[in-house]
Amino acid sequence: MSDFEVESDSGENTDSEPDTALPPPAKRRLTPPSGTALTAGRAAAARGEHRGAADTAVRRQDVGDQVWIGAPAPESGPEEMGKDGSVWLSVPLGTGRGRRPSQNILREIAGPTAFARHGIHDLESAFLCLMDPLLLQHIRDCTVAEARRSGIQWDLSIPELKAFIALLYVRGSFNKNLEMESLWSDEWGLPFSRSTMPRRRYRQIMRFLRFDRREERQARLASDKFALITDVWRDFVTNSIRCYRPGENVTVDEQLYPTKARCRFTQYMANKPDKFGIKFWMAADVDSKYFLNGIPYLGRDAARPAGQRLGERVVLNLMEPFMDKGRNVTTDNFFTSLSLAKCLLARNTSLVGTMNAARRELPPSAKQRAELHSTKVLKHERATLTLYQAKRKKSVSILSTLHQTVLTGTEGKRKPETITFYNTTKVGVDSLDQMARLYSTKGATRRWPVAVFCNILDLAAINAWVLYRQCTGANIARRAFILELAKELRREHMLAKAAPPATVQRPLLPLPYVPHPQVPERRRQCQINAHCKQNKTTVVCSGCKRPVCGKCVVQLEPRCLKCV
Repeated sequence: MSDFEVESDSGENTDSEPDTALPPPAKRRLTPPSGTALTAGRAAAARGEHRGAADTAVRRQDVGDQVWIGAPAPESGPEEMGKDGSVWLSVPLGTGRGRRPSQNILREIAGPTAFARHGIHDLESAFLCLMDPLLLQHIRDCTVAEARRSGIQWDLSIPELKAFIALLYVRGSFNKNLEMESLWSDEWGLPFSRSTMPRRRYRQIMRFLRFDRREERQARLASDKFALITDVWRDFVTNSIRCYRPGENVTVDEQLYPTKARCRFTQYMANKPDKFGIKFWMAADVDSKYFLNGIPYLGRDAARPAGQRLGERVVLNLMEPFMDKGRNVTTDNFFTSLSLAKCLLARNTSLVGTMNAARRELPPSAKQRAELHSTKVLKHERATLTLYQAKRKKSVSILSTLHQTVLTGTEGKRKPETITFYNTTKVGVDSLDQMARLYSTKGATRRWPVAVFCNILDLAAINAWVLYRQCTGANIARRAFILELAKELRREHMLAKAAPPATVQRPLLPLPYVPHPQVPERRRQCQINAHCKQNKTTVVCSGCKRPVCGKCVVQLEPRCLKCV
């Protein structure tokens, strides 16, 4: 034979003998031409148990009781076992690429969905696909209910609420460190702010801004710490998922939104630029930086099954709407584990991520020091582990179900392709967070729901920008997009302010407003006693004509003829 020699079980060489000379009961096996024994990996391949990529696959042809192997499998090294019993087989570095595995073939077109393409025709429509009218109506109703709960006849329209949001966007685009009150300053302010609404009106909206009903809050807080803004966050995430299909690479990571507002789930993270804030688990598209899904971290999750890691549960929840389509998810060492890789493979999704050296499934060689810039590859079923000695005292472990073989560079640090791929796709959430901070609507506030609402507005502006550019083909910078969006958001409110008065002529009757109640001849005791202790007064009520002190009187606000 040209490639292999055939031996009988007795070990006698039969290369020069015809097949008919073999004894009938003897079973033949394949050995390399050198006569060395088959390794475990090659023996498994000869039995048909090994299935890899095309470059490592074994072609088998049965002729009678012989088995011909056309392309030999690569040499395999010794086995290693992790602390949890996971068996890893050392394999050589790859020399070429084979057929792409089925879990890495994207089965849908990335980009805006049909719902988004049909509904987006300008900047405001792109924003309203994410912050839909029902969501804005909910915020308006909760805000008005909070104002009227205080005993004030106060109202807010949807156009005025959108104009309020436009002011937040303009402040973030010009100077996010500038106090919001300074936008109405004669010296440092902007004409845009003064023409949109008075500063007093802005203060009132910010004072009463709410995202839930106070009368229902206590019942919902018993089971949901995020109840003060859960409805708004859930609707925004649902709209974001409905409007966009991500590409083949998705990043899952954490975001720390900076705020020091009093909150039961405020986190301290020393490795972040802002140490205190609210943590969100996020999924983002690597190519467009589109926000795909997000979950706030509220502490211990009672619904998490026993034995399931927090990182594994987070990745599965975030990727649930995007599984079974052939995508890849990139994670850091907090999330990556062998059990997570197997769960994702069952849903036709691959995983690439760094692994913590403390993971029990890692082999002993992952903690051993090797030659500088050297690479070692190990296999466990369909998972590939790359061990790369990046520095003299630091090694990197990359777990991948995307790469069946691992190639390395030939110059410089000779980085393996798994690390190069990880460095390219790990930036999705970090870039999204950096973009949100650049033109952030965040301002000083003592209420954490307002801080979360500002984070929603920042993410909505980025998503609307991505949708608008891909749906219309317009090439517009993000800052210019935000400023033009602010103009469109306040347009309806400005038209309502500039509308001419009603054509129906109203009678010019004096307003029944009495600036000073009648004064009697002598001081008498207050007969209302609503907020006082029988104070003496010289003022009588214009309605019931009874003496009333200053604590029990109600001052009416002057109103114009149009509002009578």
